[in-house]
Amino acid sequence: MKLMIRLLTFLAVASALLVSTGCGKLRARDQLNKGVQSYKNNRYEEAIEHFKNAVAFDPTLLNAQLYLATAYASQYIPGVESPDNVRMGDQAIEEYKKVLDVAIATREQKVNSVKGIAYIHLNMKKFDQAREYYLKATELDPKDAEPFYSVGVIDWTKAYQPRQEERGKLGLKPNDQLKDKKVCAMLRAKNWDVVADGIAMLDRAINLREEYDDAMAYMNLMYRERADIQCDDPAAYQADMKAADDWVDKTMAAKKSKAEKAAHAPGGIVMDAPKE
Repeated sequence: MKLMIRLLTFLAVASALLVSTGCGKLRARDQLNKGVQSYKNNRYEEAIEHFKNAVAFDPTLLNAQLYLATAYASQYIPGVESPDNVRMGDQAIEEYKKVLDVAIATREQKVNSVKGIAYIHLNMKKFDQAREYYLKATELDPKDAEPFYSVGVIDWTKAYQPRQEERGKLGLKPNDQLKDKKVCAMLRAKNWDVVADGIAMLDRAINLREEYDDAMAYMNLMYRERADIQCDDPAAYQADMKAADDWVDKTMAAKKSKAEKAAHAPGGIVMDAPKE
């Protein structure tokens, strides 16, 4: 008799837990839907509260966690270094990382999270951290061109800034070739591998996306970076400058092609029918 009572008690508790869990999931879905509506209407603070509630009701609802991170990220203003703004960016990163820590996260959820983290780090000018997470994105989805492009942009930024500082000290104009052997050797040692990596990353991006004009534009800049540290090899300097000019032409051709395709695509520019 006692065994039967224990069994009945266990079944009652289990049933209550199932009902509670089911209600929690329903409430989580309701809060998620309300949060999405608030987010679409640009009511980000309201959306954040709904997403927080959804996560509290059902921690396994990772889309709610991802939306929460995205809502924080939407309120972060790039370039503004106020404590409140930085805190908003840090909160977004923290929520994105929670998605990465969950074993059941899908590849798409992980990709969105690492790209979100990378983007915020990039806007905070934390280039090494941004590069780290964009590289993680390339590992998770090797067919996505954007992270390769983003790493290339970061590489260019890291090479461009110190080179411009040294050129400024020498009083060089934009079109003046760097001829100071000592400065050139120093910049070459510092920037060569960075530039080589940037060219490789941009090349991957262009191979993955047809007419990727933004990546082509940075490829032009990358070859100019390399040309300026080819001061011991005039032929290599000229070859890199020619390559840079070729990428300008490719960029313009890609832009023109995309514009023509957009004009002739459904929903593009429609000419009025001739009047009889």
